[in-house]
Amino acid sequence: MSATDRQLLAVRQLTVDLATPRGPIRPVDAVSLTLERGKTLALVGESGSGKSMFCRAVLGLVPSQGSVVFDGRETGGLSAQELNRIRGRHIGVVLQDPLSSLNPVLTIARQITEPMRLHLGLNAGQARERAMALLGALGIARPEERLACYPHQLSGGMRQRVAIAIALACEPKLLIADEPTTALDVTVQAEILDLLSKIQRERDLAIILVSHDLGVVAGRAHHVAVMYAGRIVEQGPTAPLFASMRMRYTRALFDAIPRLEDPPKHRLPNIPDQPPDFAALPPGCRFAPRCAHAGERCHKEYPPLASRGSGGHLFSCWFPCPAPEAKL
Repeated sequence: MSATDRQLLAVRQLTVDLATPRGPIRPVDAVSLTLERGKTLALVGESGSGKSMFCRAVLGLVPSQGSVVFDGRETGGLSAQELNRIRGRHIGVVLQDPLSSLNPVLTIARQITEPMRLHLGLNAGQARERAMALLGALGIARPEERLACYPHQLSGGMRQRVAIAIALACEPKLLIADEPTTALDVTVQAEILDLLSKIQRERDLAIILVSHDLGVVAGRAHHVAVMYAGRIVEQGPTAPLFASMRMRYTRALFDAIPRLEDPPKHRLPNIPDQPPDFAALPPGCRFAPRCAHAGERCHKEYPPLASRGSGGHLFSCWFPCPAPEAKL
């Protein structure tokens, strides 16, 4: 299969403009990304950086400009009915809070089987058998009993598995996982992420993994895109990016990750102040007001997202972190 055939998603200059009481804002500003079949793209950044809005725009849930090509088809001109067919059948979504994303008054069986009956044309018995098999594959014991439960009767980790089961019910080609482990403890987080990796290998599934934690995505993504104030500020294959972070914001996110070797009561470095208000973005680099290395140019001109080497590693910074010295 050629590189073009392997490409499942191509987003070009995607922009979202919203009207608010404080005036127009642009939470997604000319974002371009690609994703191959069977690969994971990690979209990383602080809360409010535009990650979830980008995903909604890809899904066609908010008005946007630019181009979204999914599986060789431009989605911009599709009707609401056609978009619903793509979202339900070919793109699955897992949200960060399964208790609020699951319907509290419907049984687990109803919520898993309904998409299968609608999009795959299965009858009630076929859909139920498929739902039990899916829950079993996701590590849920006694799946037949769980189908009769309501969301509040399940633990947080089990609810997240159910949310994944719903997203995977119609065997989608793309899974958008928006902070899928935020509300879970560390052990369950690892189980859920391992589960997604296993399913990805079995189904050649492409995943967009949205997170605020670089540590979560380090060993689980093939490609990383760091987002700040609506724009991509650094992106590239995971290993080269982690080996040589150039954008100051990426480095700050990485330095804030707790480490096992840290002494007790060690104070983690933090990023000062808050992300900028979309209704009052600063001129120049949007990270400059929070960056200790910002110069006069940073406050006046926005640095382009560009490569200064090879391997597809791009970053947006006038005064980047030093590149590691080459080993002879």
